[in-house]
Amino acid sequence: MTIDFDNSYARDLDGMYLPVQGAPAPDPALVWLNEALAVDLGLDPDDLRSPEGVAMLTGSAMPMGASPLAMAYAGHQFGGFSPQLGDGRAMLVGEVLNRAGQRRDIHLKGSGRTPFSRGGDGKAGLGPVLREVLIGEAMHGLGIPTTRALAATTTGETVWRETPQTGAVLARVADSHLRVGTFQFFYARQETARLSKLADYAIARHFPELAETPDRYLAFYHAVIARQMALIAQWMGVGFVHGVMNTDNCAISGETIDYGPCAFMEAYNPETVFSSIDRQGRYSYGNQPVLARWNLARLGECLMPLIAPEDPEQALPEMQSALEAAEIRYDTLHRKRFSAKLGVSEAGDALINGFLDMLTAQSADFTLAFRKLGQAARGDEGPLVAHLNADPRLSDWLAAWRPQLDAADKMDRVNPVYIPRNHRVEEALRAAEGGDMAPFHRLLEAVSDPYTGRAGFEDLETPAPEGAGAYVTYCGT
Repeated sequence: MTIDFDNSYARDLDGMYLPVQGAPAPDPALVWLNEALAVDLGLDPDDLRSPEGVAMLTGSAMPMGASPLAMAYAGHQFGGFSPQLGDGRAMLVGEVLNRAGQRRDIHLKGSGRTPFSRGGDGKAGLGPVLREVLIGEAMHGLGIPTTRALAATTTGETVWRETPQTGAVLARVADSHLRVGTFQFFYARQETARLSKLADYAIARHFPELAETPDRYLAFYHAVIARQMALIAQWMGVGFVHGVMNTDNCAISGETIDYGPCAFMEAYNPETVFSSIDRQGRYSYGNQPVLARWNLARLGECLMPLIAPEDPEQALPEMQSALEAAEIRYDTLHRKRFSAKLGVSEAGDALINGFLDMLTAQSADFTLAFRKLGQAARGDEGPLVAHLNADPRLSDWLAAWRPQLDAADKMDRVNPVYIPRNHRVEEALRAAEGGDMAPFHRLLEAVSDPYTGRAGFEDLETPAPEGAGAYVTYCGT
């Protein structure tokens, strides 16, 4: 098997990673392959299905030209700083240029221990791997920047967690795996020369237009802020809760990365939390814009020695100004996104918040509420009235909304029919663990094209039945 690798991270950033070899897989098998993505990457799907291809996808053997490595990074995890984290169960296989000439990482998750494993086994189970496939492809279908799944493979071994699981490896693709935590690793060690080299690499890879800009590090900071604010506004617009917005899960590229304790909110409540260990609600749905800015403040700290090398403290006013602008930028993007969801050109905060307040009061399903609002835009208000339990504020709200309504058909292009509803995800994963992949493929088909309703898929539109209890997700999945 031949892959045309061009491994700039390994080539240009010596000292920022450690070479690594994946664990042998006793009986590797391909479970799922994203053929369209493979073709876009210039890879032959038949090659990936071959024994050599499956060996690469499990990490047990690499083709010529690969440069498998574990990336070094630090991170604030739930507010506490860990100076060394790194790829503890992952490896960067290498980089390829896709058909559009864009550089893309091929990265494995669950491929075994690395020097950064900190006592873990470096493995993953089939359920969590397929979960990342479903959520990542759903995010892609929703038009939200994200890492994407290339393949899911099983290894032929058992992985022990709370229960025994089928060992598996996720192959994923990203614009890069540079994180805020990557910068923190070298900032914490006061390795300014490497910090500068890392920043120049990130600029060349993600913001090449800034390379010759005066004050390029400050311009880089503003560019990363812009991408992060746009990303969070998109999350909020579909009810996505990441669940573990640590700085090592904040990608410089502006992509959503790492789908562990994440989920899509059903009953609208800004305090919604899914992570089993987030007992204080740090990473709740409503806190995500605040935490994104907190993470960006940590990036700003790392860049201060580059922006003002003679006296880093002199960069502090610029950092503060950038973060204040980030809040304004986010508010503008959020207002624009929810205006589109309401079918209004420029909705004011009163109109947006008035609708969301009714959803909170009625514990109404977030996704269904906006689809039913689309029906109301076409003249049928009954489903929305029923969905909101005839909230006494609804009549006045509709009276204020109707004169501002733009075009109902536009609403259907921003309000999805399908999200990966939590109970359906769990059903699909349980079936897959038992050897039945049909529910997984059916759900994946729906969420990959989430704005198009399908006959026979109505069961995927509805929330969990009453009495299902709170949905809980776990770190390390």
